[in-house]
Amino acid sequence: MKKHWKNKEEFKKRVLHFADNIGVKASHITIRQMKNKWASCSTKGNFTFDEALLAMAQDLGEYVIVHELLHFRVPNHGKLWKALMMAYLGDYEKLEKRLKLMPRF
Repeated sequence: MKKHWKNKEEFKKRVLHFADNIGVKASHITIRQMKNKWASCSTKGNFTFDEALLAMAQDLGEYVIVHELLHFRVPNHGKLWKALMMAYLGDYEKLEKRLKLMPRF
């Protein structure tokens, strides 16, 4: 069984952990209901995550966290982005497939 998030604070701490490792300054982290995507970021370092992630397994939340943080550095899903995803999460493509199976939107 996959481990789930205890609360928003635990999720935010994980965002800050990955932000520090990736070298991204997370100025503000918001968790709220989002209608069309799992997360978004601004050029000022404001990150917003869908609250539905809190009910998911932590590894799926970490996929979304790293995905979004890397977009602060790499704006596309090219070779560099894929290599960085692999470096931070290992076989991230399995997580991506699981996330796509989640009921959404």
